[in-house]
Amino acid sequence: MIQSMTAFARAQGQGKWGSAVCELRSINHRYLELVVRLPETLHEIESAMRERLRNYIKRGKIECHIRYQPGDVTGTEIIINNHLAERLCQANETIAKLLKNPAPVNTMDILHWPGILQIAELDLETIEDEILKLIEKALQDLVAARQREGEELKQLFLQRMESMKAEIGKVRQMMPEILKEQRERISKKFADVKLEMDTGRLEQEMILFAQKTDVTEELDRIDTHISEVRRVLKQGGVVGRRLDFLMQELNREANTLGAKSVVVETTRVSVELKVLIEQVREQVQNVE
Repeated sequence: MIQSMTAFARAQGQGKWGSAVCELRSINHRYLELVVRLPETLHEIESAMRERLRNYIKRGKIECHIRYQPGDVTGTEIIINNHLAERLCQANETIAKLLKNPAPVNTMDILHWPGILQIAELDLETIEDEILKLIEKALQDLVAARQREGEELKQLFLQRMESMKAEIGKVRQMMPEILKEQRERISKKFADVKLEMDTGRLEQEMILFAQKTDVTEELDRIDTHISEVRRVLKQGGVVGRRLDFLMQELNREANTLGAKSVVVETTRVSVELKVLIEQVREQVQNVE
């Protein structure tokens, strides 16, 4: 199953340990980029969080935001870092002497300083375990959302592949008629200038024309690339870059088909192929 790189998930939990909300946002990116935002008191679990994110996600930019409120539990103690608080007050007094009219410092300003408030370590172990469980649930929801959108993209890609097959089928069907019309055109030119028809010369002209306008190789390559796209979609997994490469190759063959075109019908097929390829290429940028 393929996954889209665009999704959002939110999980929240509450208990004696407190309450927390985990939000995950996923957008497309060439590689895996993790952005983790969490309270100062939970920084010890950042490495474990990143490990879990990597286990679930292989490509995309992932933003993980944790909001936590401690619970009112017997044995849960809020500790004030007195040493740090004293240093902050001393620094404030020093700066106040340099100012003419210093504003008074609010006690909440000091409490908001990172590291001033700490949760007892014994309780922190329980809190971290609950937070990691919450992240696990949010990740499962995120992956499910990415898979749902990935399945929709897969169906879109398969539909476009069918349309491409139909377009190259038109060209294969037209080629005998194109060669026949060219033979008649050359014969008419000989007749218009009242030259004696040279069968050998006519055949030579037809061979040169057939070589110049032969698109069999391009059609076969497009067929091969379409088959490979279907195989990759069926295989699933991390396939975004592979699909992007195949779109580049399909576009190259569609351009060559247009360059060899000698009738308006094949030119239209070339243009239609490039439109279909571009529609897929834009969406492939969102595939993991």
